Amino acid sequence: MKKKLVIILSVIVILITVAYGLIGNYFYNFALNANDEKEFLDENPHLEDSEALMAMADVAEEARVADNQFKLEYPPTATSIVSNDKLQLNLHADMYINGDSNSKWAIVAHGYTSSAEGMTRWVRNFYEQGFNVLAPDLRGHGNSEGNYIGMGWHDRLDMLQWIDEIIALDPEAEIVLFGISMGGATVMMASGEELPSNVKVIIEDCGYTSVSDVFTYQLDDLFGLPPFPVMNAANIVTKLRAGYDLYEASAVNQVAKNVTPMLFIHGDADTFVPYEMLEEVYEATTVDKEKLVIPGAGHGEAEKVDPETYWNTIWQFVGKYM
Repeated sequence: MKKKLVIILSVIVILITVAYGLIGNYFYNFALNANDEKEFLDENPHLEDSEALMAMADVAEEARVADNQFKLEYPPTATSIVSNDKLQLNLHADMYINGDSNSKWAIVAHGYTSSAEGMTRWVRNFYEQGFNVLAPDLRGHGNSEGNYIGMGWHDRLDMLQWIDEIIALDPEAEIVLFGISMGGATVMMASGEELPSNVKVIIEDCGYTSVSDVFTYQLDDLFGLPPFPVMNAANIVTKLRAGYDLYEASAVNQVAKNVTPMLFIHGDADTFVPYEMLEEVYEATTVDKEKLVIPGAGHGEAEKVDPETYWNTIWQFVGKYM
């Protein structure tokens, strides 16, 4: 009888372990496997154009025309680095040099499943303000190697390498770090590292408080599931397959260590990376800081809904330190 009970319990443990692994792998592939299509983004109600954006259709069309013209007139130079970690990934970036003796630089980081190519609007605006611009493809995106999405955590260390590359090219460089969505989380996470004094300003647009927070929110929104046991199972798989901890990857904890002036931007109609996350990251840092809230703007829409306020705020903030 005792032997039979041990066998039954062993089978139950094995079944639970297998189920745990299957759950973890499913949600890892769903969110973090760079080679899997992210179908949940298609027709996602949180990513539909807001009424505020639709009201700006004419302005948006003018900006799209300007973006396309910029791409024709200013083709980028491809550059690359090899990541410092054991994976030694070849990471790509587009570089736009704006004059021979110019030491103003901007690094612009894209969002989840996007790429450097999707950052033309921000590249163009920084370039038109006299900046050299570097637009990296984050690992697992665009032309960069990597079979997983780093959600900003490993990308923060890649950002340090890109900063070093710029300084090697131009020791007098004055650098702005800018990121949108996952790119916003990337620059916030980088802010907690020991940055060289060349980095003068950090600007984040609609980044999240932490990877675990945004995944917990999406888990409830998409599946109606609580964080336990799914997040725990996914975290184990993420540590095994991607080498990082979902609960460690916190923008809040990183900006708390930040010493660089920072501008926080968010649309108050953002329900994909909830607007409420803005206050938490803003309050976590004690440096010179400002926040810009664009009424009616959904996720990643702040620039499109009110480009005049958006860019005027950025240039006024940057101008204080550069």
